[in-house]
Amino acid sequence: MIYWSATVKDIPAISELQKKYHIATISEEDKPDGFVTTLFTEEQFRELIEKENGLAIACDVDRVVSYVMAASWQYWSAWPLFQHMIKDLPNVKYLGQILSTENSYQYGPVCILKDYRGSEVLPNIFELSRTQMYKRYPILITFINHINHRSYNAHTNKLKLDVIKSFEFNNNQYYELGYDASKRVFS
Repeated sequence: MIYWSATVKDIPAISELQKKYHIATISEEDKPDGFVTTLFTEEQFRELIEKENGLAIACDVDRVVSYVMAASWQYWSAWPLFQHMIKDLPNVKYLGQILSTENSYQYGPVCILKDYRGSEVLPNIFELSRTQMYKRYPILITFINHINHRSYNAHTNKLKLDVIKSFEFNNNQYYELGYDASKRVFS
């Protein structure tokens, strides 16, 4: 398995993986094993790569089997759910700090091809993503839909993210999680 920062040439394969596991297009049999909820365009992936260096991928030979996105709150501010989270940052304390757009960033979504789930892919791609961001932002923030049990278990049990709180947006319930971005996963 090879892990690297995505380049523009990786976008078609990333888009294909996204489509396979997006909530609007995922098969019913795959839905209980996790899904992504935000659909990104190729241009949005390009911006994430070129302006944020925030797209990490895992490849098995020449096949993209996982990606994870991470970026500044400015990048995410175009989407209503992230606008909600940005507005709420000053009301959240984590690691002894009041959250802000200067001291935190948004991690996720992460998408892993079904055959690679439960393997070393998640901790390894998380670690690559963390190293892309931690020098700019000390705190990682993410959210997981309450009905996405697999993602919740993987992030809280395997990666040891902390649940900060729950919140509601657009009639959906979410966990908000945090992580000390300076801390290696494999300590």
